[in-house]
Amino acid sequence: MKPNIKACGQAMVTAMVNAILALALMLLVEFAISGTFQVAEPYLWAGLLIWLVIFVAQFWRQRHLCRSDDQQFIKHPAKTTDLP
Repeated sequence: MKPNIKACGQAMVTAMVNAILALALMLLVEFAISGTFQVAEPYLWAGLLIWLVIFVAQFWRQRHLCRSDDQQFIKHPAKTTDLP
């Protein structure tokens, strides 16, 4: 259960940062085109969709990495992946 929680936290942070950056870029392009910062509903839906896609992909990736790291530690407790 702990690897899932760790993976979920890391995936959520990554997805949130990417969604905020994508939303900011969309607003910047909107300002460049129209000259006003109007947050239209499609921009919010696009930001939510970006967050969802990145969250799912990162959660799957992080969970896989956490599990393989735990299994490697169980097999070889003396070998760690931490850098000095």
